[in-house]
Amino acid sequence: MRSKLTIRFTEAAEPITEPVTKFGGQPVWLEEPTWPLSAETGRPMRFVGQIRLPGDEPRLAYLFITDEEDFVDGTHEPAGGENALFAQPGEPADFYQLARIRRGPMFGPDHQVETEPHSGEFGSALWGEPEWLQGEEEPDEPGDWRFVLQLDSSDAPFELNFGDLGIGYAYLDEKTGQGRFLWQCG
Repeated sequence: MRSKLTIRFTEAAEPITEPVTKFGGQPVWLEEPTWPLSAETGRPMRFVGQIRLPGDEPRLAYLFITDEEDFVDGTHEPAGGENALFAQPGEPADFYQLARIRRGPMFGPDHQVETEPHSGEFGSALWGEPEWLQGEEEPDEPGDWRFVLQLDSSDAPFELNFGDLGIGYAYLDEKTGQGRFLWQCG
């Protein structure tokens, strides 16, 4: 298991086009673009960020969430079709539709990620073990699930609606590249 790292966000001077961990901007696709669509509205979800996964060859996990401008319930549910997490190479889940578009809605400009050993406090972090607000909600379906990201809405580089002081949690099945994302609020 990788050690938990606290992450901090710094706005990039220009768009990031390398396969690195970043939030905001547009995805850096490693394969054919596969932009997820909201199960309720059919419109493209907003791109939140990408996470460089361990290994010698580039592999990225992409995180999307349905835009909250037209309130859509269920963005907190891991398999509700209103958020998406998947890796390339890998395969997206089957509970949302995909569009072959390269660019789509985003939350703001690119933000670089800086890491440091985890302080043990709530906040945004990579790897390790999650710090749950309301109780464990690890994926209970078959798969080789690994914790990837804890995203605190209070220190994210842009406004994310995870309820009142919410935190998002991301898991990835390392074999298939399918992911699950959920959030809890305080």
